[in-house]
Amino acid sequence: MSNWNRSSVLLRRTVGYSAAAALLCTGVSVLFLVFVGGKDADAARDRVTGAWDRAVPLIRQGYLPAELPAGRDIAIQVLDTRHQVVSATPQLAGRPPMATFHATSASVHAERVLCPPAGLKGCMTVFSYKVYQPDGPWILYVAVPTVPWYGSTEALSFAIGMSLLATAMTAAGTFYVTRRDMSAVDVIRTELAEITATHLHRRVPVAHNHQEEIKLLAGTVNATLDRLEGAYKQLRQFPSDASHDLRSPLTAMRAQLEEALMHPHDIDWPRTATAVLAGVDRLQAIVTDLLTLAKLDARAPLDLRPTDLGRLVNSELDRRTYRVEIVRDLQRNVIVDCDRLRITRLLVNLLDNAARHAASQITVSVRADGPTATLEVLDDGAGIAPEDRERVFDRFTRLEASRHRDAGGTGLGLAIAREIAEAHQGTLTIQDSERGARFVLRLPVRKAPQIAGRSEHHAGHSDFLGLPVPR
Repeated sequence: MSNWNRSSVLLRRTVGYSAAAALLCTGVSVLFLVFVGGKDADAARDRVTGAWDRAVPLIRQGYLPAELPAGRDIAIQVLDTRHQVVSATPQLAGRPPMATFHATSASVHAERVLCPPAGLKGCMTVFSYKVYQPDGPWILYVAVPTVPWYGSTEALSFAIGMSLLATAMTAAGTFYVTRRDMSAVDVIRTELAEITATHLHRRVPVAHNHQEEIKLLAGTVNATLDRLEGAYKQLRQFPSDASHDLRSPLTAMRAQLEEALMHPHDIDWPRTATAVLAGVDRLQAIVTDLLTLAKLDARAPLDLRPTDLGRLVNSELDRRTYRVEIVRDLQRNVIVDCDRLRITRLLVNLLDNAARHAASQITVSVRADGPTATLEVLDDGAGIAPEDRERVFDRFTRLEASRHRDAGGTGLGLAIAREIAEAHQGTLTIQDSERGARFVLRLPVRKAPQIAGRSEHHAGHSDFLGLPVPR
C-alpha cells in the first residue's frame, strides 16, 4: 500500500469514527443537559414555593414587615388591594411593582418570563399569587432567574468539555489502532509479495500485541503457506517420479523393438509382441492412475448415494478371484453416503496390495463403530514397518518388498486409496496387527432405517448397490 493510500485510509477512518463519537457525545450531552435543566427548574419552583409558605402566613396574620429577608437568587414583593408595595426584599425596596399581570378570576396563580422585571436585571420568571384578605385580594410576586433548558452555564461547559475530550480520545485511539493494524497488515502483505516458488519456507510474522483478527489472519496465511509448500514439494517430486516410472517401460519396449529390427529373422515375434504389450499395459495403468489422481486433486464432485458398505464389499469380492483365501466378516446395514465407483476402486487397490504380500489369507471386515463405518483389509504377510506406514501412501512410493513381488506396479494405488478416503471425509491408515499389514478405512456412517424391514433377498439386490430390485 502506498504512503498516500495509507494516509487516506487513516484519515477516512479517523474522521469517520470521530464523527460517530461526536454524534454520540452530542446526543448524550443533550440528554444530560435536559435532565440538569429539569432539575434546576424544579429547584427554582421549590424556592418559589418556600417563599410562598413563608410570606402568606405573615400577610394573613398582619405581621408582614416592610422589608422581607433576602433570599438567594429570589425577589419578593407584596402588593395590597390598591396595588401599592407594602413589603419587599432589599433589592426591590422603594421600587414600583416588578410586574403588572396577575392571576385571572378563575385562578390564584400565574407566571410569566420578563426580561427584565421592573427594578431587576436579566430575564426572570415572575410568579403572581392572590392572597385573599378581608379588604380584598393582595398580590404576592416572587421572581427567580429563568432556568434555560440546559440548566446552567457550568453544566453546559462541562457537557461540551466532556464531549470534546471523548471525541479527541476516540480520534487518537482510532488513529493509533488503525495505524498499528495497517502496519501489521502491510508487513503481512510485504512478506507475501516477496514469497516466491523458491522461498516457500518463509512465513508471515504473528504479532501478539495486535488485535485477535490480525493474529488469526496471520495464522491462516501461514497455514495456507504450509499447505502450499507441501503441495509444491509434492509437485516438484511428482514429475521426476512419474518420468522415471514412465521411462522404464518405454526404455524396455524400445530395446526390445530395436533388437527385433536388428535381427528380424532370428527374433520370436509373438514373444516380443507379448513383452511389448505388457509394457503398454504398464504404461496404460500408470496413465490411468495419473488421470485418477488428477481428478481427485481437482476435487471433482462425488456421486454420493446411500450404500450398504458390507453388501458393496461382498459383491465386489464375489466378482474377483485371488490366489489366496479371502475371509469375510461383513456386517450388514452399515450405511454410508459414498461414490460407489470410487469406494470400489479403493477396495480393489487395498485387495491388490494385500494379495501381493499375503502368504495364504486375506481378512476383509466391515462393521459400525458408533458414528463411524470401518472397513479393514488384513493380510498375513510380512507387514509394514512403523516408520514406513505413512510413506507408503506417498505417490510413486514402492518399498523394496513391493518391487520384488510385483515389478509392474505403479506405486500409485495406495495414494489413490487415501485420496478417495479423504474425499469422502474419511481416513485411511495402517494400524498395528499381530501379523501382516492392517489397512483401516473409516467413513461417517448414515443411518438407514428404511431398509431394516426388507427381506434378506431383497436387501441383497436393493438400490443401495445401484442394482434393480427384483419384482
